[in-house]
Amino acid sequence: MFADRARIYVRSGKGGDGHVSFRREKYVPNGGPDGGDGGNGGDVIFVVDEGMNTLTNYRHVTKYRAGDGEEGGKKNCHGSNGADIVLKVPPGTVVKDSETGKVILDMAYKKEPVVFLKGGHGGRGNRTYVTSTMQAPKYAQPGQPAKELTVDLELKCIADVGLVGYPSVGKSTFLARVTNARPKIAAYHFTTLVPNLGVVDLGDKNGFVIADIPGIIEGASEGTGLGLQFLRHIERTKVIIHIVDAASVDGRDPINDIHVINEELKKYNKDIENRPQVIAANKVDLLDDIGYETVIEMLKEEFPEDQGYKIFPISAVSGKGINELLWYVNDLVKASPREIIEFEPEIDLSMQDDPELPFEVRKSDEEEGVYIVEGPRIEKMLGYTNLESEKGFDFFQKFLRDNGILTQLEALGCIDGDTVRMYFLEFDYYK
Repeated sequence: MFADRARIYVRSGKGGDGHVSFRREKYVPNGGPDGGDGGNGGDVIFVVDEGMNTLTNYRHVTKYRAGDGEEGGKKNCHGSNGADIVLKVPPGTVVKDSETGKVILDMAYKKEPVVFLKGGHGGRGNRTYVTSTMQAPKYAQPGQPAKELTVDLELKCIADVGLVGYPSVGKSTFLARVTNARPKIAAYHFTTLVPNLGVVDLGDKNGFVIADIPGIIEGASEGTGLGLQFLRHIERTKVIIHIVDAASVDGRDPINDIHVINEELKKYNKDIENRPQVIAANKVDLLDDIGYETVIEMLKEEFPEDQGYKIFPISAVSGKGINELLWYVNDLVKASPREIIEFEPEIDLSMQDDPELPFEVRKSDEEEGVYIVEGPRIEKMLGYTNLESEKGFDFFQKFLRDNGILTQLEALGCIDGDTVRMYFLEFDYYK
């Protein structure tokens, strides 16, 4: 089963607590504190596995926990570190925060393992707190807490060229002819139910990777058909081959089809419309000379070359015109910017809530009915949370409630309708 999305829970390990103990042995003159440090918690690590092409494994197992660090021991024994947990993902995987939908990590081109959640640091034992004035400390440092997060994994195929077009226009037949891919081919709509990747080899180090994106029809960007499910796979492509049925075998208007699908691509991601697009007028072997000239002329008039289009009459069955099309696309891929299409992180996990950072809840001295909540901890949480989404706002409300901020506001006299200011945010207070 092809799976390109999954939601999982990940948790790093808790740091082990420092130990409190004292050495008291007969005939041993230098006794005293000998509590060891706790071990560090294990990390959550993502690594790209070139042999994977789906996220199926994460559909069956959804919770992943690294090992906790062990508590320190007496005789200055250091607790053992918790075991790391390594999550293998296919190339092109994007990790998003499930609460806000923001990108945390893009594993598209990462060659080395990436530490996603750092385990808690082990606490220091009482031996480390010995000073000239404190010879027998009876306390130790607790280990740092674990970090946990629920994330969405999304696979966005890595391909140079995206193949789009209405169902049954010949995309799968085209892919099977020009690559080593063997997609299912049949005479009915939505034959292709998953994205198919193939490699075009033109020899002498020329070629590119092509992805057949299924199910894009009118309304795809809003969830109609299969388009919304697979449109994400076209986001990394550099060039688009748009296949249309020039012979109108199913009674379709090729010109209208191009406009409709281009509009869906634009709605989904407006950057896609700026990429070079090649129009492959397929099934020309079914046209007579007059019909052939008429259709091609209409396409060239509607989609002129000076607007970034190039028309290629082809037949995916007979192979007519395909070689010229492939070499033209190969040149476009080579001329495309070498910058890797990678999604920039929208969330820095270091910006997550840090309980050690201070904050203050107070009543305004200048305005009646105005209360102020401020401090580094509040600013970090506001920077991390997307308050424009319902889930993000609920997440922040939970933070206020769990940390006693709402209780402090009420203790200061805050009532329904009063104004609460936080950094750049201002809202009316209601229970």
